[in-house]
Amino acid sequence: MNSPDQQPDVEKSRGLAVAILDISFEVRRKSHEGTGVLPLSSGLLDIVRVVERHPGITVADLAARLGRQLSNVSAQLRELVALGLVTRTRDASDKRYVVLHPTPEALRIRTVLEGAWSEALASAKSRLLPAERAQLAASLPALERLATILAEPE
Repeated sequence: MNSPDQQPDVEKSRGLAVAILDISFEVRRKSHEGTGVLPLSSGLLDIVRVVERHPGITVADLAARLGRQLSNVSAQLRELVALGLVTRTRDASDKRYVVLHPTPEALRIRTVLEGAWSEALASAKSRLLPAERAQLAASLPALERLATILAEPE
């Protein structure tokens, strides 16, 4: 149980988590139109993003990193392979394992989507007060470090 002293920090962490999730949802919702990119579910996009960050990852490691059942990840991978976004190949050093790599099309889509996400954020940020924009800019290194820490294996 948290002590009363920790309660404000817990509430701030909760508020930060909710804000990050809300921002992520709205950025994706508002930025996809006009990109010409096939809409991908969050689940599929999560897989592509992990494969892009960890080319050569195994299916089991991918499922563990995502906290999902291996059978569900395998089914989603079949869809991504059919869409030409991920390749599955036998590991050169151990043929028992299948390793995953992003395709050039996946990398192209990432570039397009990141540009659209950036535009959506820039548009929203333009409505903030100058001091709020400065606060966001100053928080970027801490947010990037937080994302790195959260991505570490447990």
